[in-house]
Amino acid sequence: MRILSNLIVLFCLVGFSMQAQKEVFKIEDGNFQYKGEPIHIYSGEMHYSRIPKPYWRHRMKMVKAMGLNAITTYVFWNYHNTAPGEWDWTSGNKNLQEYIKMAEEEGLFVIVRPGPYVCAEWEFGGYPWWLQKNPELKIRQNNEAFLDSCRTYINELATQIKPLQVNKGGNVIMVQAENEFGSFVSQREDIATEDHKAYKQKIFKMLKESGLEGPFFTSDGTWLFEGGAVEGALPTANGENNVNNLKKAVDKYHNNEGPYMVAEFYPGWLDHWAEPFTRIGADAIAKQTEVYLKNEVDFNFYMVHGGTNFAFTSGANYNEDHDIQPDITSYDYDAPISEPGWVTPKYTAIRELMKKYVAYDIPEIPKQIPVISISEIKLDKKQNALKLIKESEAVVADAPMSFEALDQGYGYVLYRKKFTQPINGKLQIPGLRDFATIYVNGKYVGKLNRMNNEYEMDIKIPFNGSLEILVENMGRINYGAKMTENKKGIISAVSINDYEISGGWEMYKAPFDQAPQVNASEEVKDKLPVVYSGNFDLNEIGDTFLDMQDWGKGIVFINGHNLGRYWNVGPQQTLYLPGCWLKEKGNEITIFEQLNEDSKSTISGLVKPILESLSQ
Repeated sequence: MRILSNLIVLFCLVGFSMQAQKEVFKIEDGNFQYKGEPIHIYSGEMHYSRIPKPYWRHRMKMVKAMGLNAITTYVFWNYHNTAPGEWDWTSGNKNLQEYIKMAEEEGLFVIVRPGPYVCAEWEFGGYPWWLQKNPELKIRQNNEAFLDSCRTYINELATQIKPLQVNKGGNVIMVQAENEFGSFVSQREDIATEDHKAYKQKIFKMLKESGLEGPFFTSDGTWLFEGGAVEGALPTANGENNVNNLKKAVDKYHNNEGPYMVAEFYPGWLDHWAEPFTRIGADAIAKQTEVYLKNEVDFNFYMVHGGTNFAFTSGANYNEDHDIQPDITSYDYDAPISEPGWVTPKYTAIRELMKKYVAYDIPEIPKQIPVISISEIKLDKKQNALKLIKESEAVVADAPMSFEALDQGYGYVLYRKKFTQPINGKLQIPGLRDFATIYVNGKYVGKLNRMNNEYEMDIKIPFNGSLEILVENMGRINYGAKMTENKKGIISAVSINDYEISGGWEMYKAPFDQAPQVNASEEVKDKLPVVYSGNFDLNEIGDTFLDMQDWGKGIVFINGHNLGRYWNVGPQQTLYLPGCWLKEKGNEITIFEQLNEDSKSTISGLVKPILESLSQ
């Protein structure tokens, strides 16, 4: 009997311990509660994928010194699921577990926004490009093929997050259920309301069945809660400055009680190519922050630190005037912590305000990472990029094939067609996605640009002539109804004078997932695409900003790292080069220049004052 009694006591103690552990963080009595006490969540969003891994801790210390107690991050499905069945959680900036554990070491909670859809001005809103290869699959709908893919992703993601949840002794306190689904519902009147409801409920169920414990939340504009809210998840607001509106909307969908949280409090905004930088004053943001603090509204700055859309990760929007609006490489976002991690007036204003309202200690601001200038990098090798691209094996088909049909996600494809007869007239590429430079017999003759709704031009092809079309994917649309139409390359027939050009199309893939290798040094005619390369040494290491003011359009690699796109339409005229990717000896630079309006021999790295003057 004594043994049995002891076992009963032991089981009771274990049960009590497990119950207590499960209640480390919860939503109860209209509050967030941590270890049984009410707590406010003052968070800043920053994405590990947009920050070089060696700088993660510096950025976290910056967040902590601004007075916040949490960071929020999206998880980008396509960043980790690099091909069907292939997952990467360790290379480069991809170690999500290390990022979360590092935040815990810095005394920060973590809020995870796993999607599957994330928006975030990120390529395809986080979806893998190859989902579009399945003709049965319908993005973000109550569609079995899509839901099966989502389930695979969510279960894989859960293996990374489950041991780091706060109720398991970690610091992950909340998980988002889908993202801004209310806005998607409002734009897709062609889909039945019942299908929308079924979809979001199935995603929520998948998250819970994967072993993620929550608490869960949704995130929408307050006027869109009807489409986005899910029973059992806390509804939070995006961009809601009016506290009364916030409380009214949350009460309606959350048992007439809080907590009240603005999950996306915008201290800045996104930027597109060929549009002015967006700027929001520090005073306005500090004033709105104080409104939240006075009214006990929790918040998450989106973004507290934007970082950079390295490589081909930037997404795109669209509007009535532009079929696509590609996002620039910089994701500075006019955030309190600038793209290279500097203190801004906005940062200082918020920090001083937080000191007045929070009871916990706010540490000193960490030292800024050193900035260097590079007076001149010699580009002593260059090669005709068309020739280089055509060194790969061509895919031949009767009609142009999309990137997806060619099993390519990003970068460029060169389409080539030979003509046995001369033809003059209007070249028409209505299926252009997104930017094309056109060549006849190896000579540049023009460009077409989906951003400006330019899909046709006059052309003259001689007897036995060749037409070459170099097409760039400038980022799949990440927001709105059209994100379900996201194939790239040339996705429909090419015509001249309304006559379809068919038969004998050659396609050369140029994904540039690695820096292209320059095999020779040759003269390249102006306006032909060219690959430049060079090597350089440094006396000291630090961050710098490549000066792209006199260049046309292209991408830059440094020591194998793709810094992202540049384009002379602006507003961005520099590329952020993190010092952690540099070394004292043997640095290598490779530039793929698409427009090449005049030959280059050098490039330089800018100092801070010049950079600031360019951003005004």
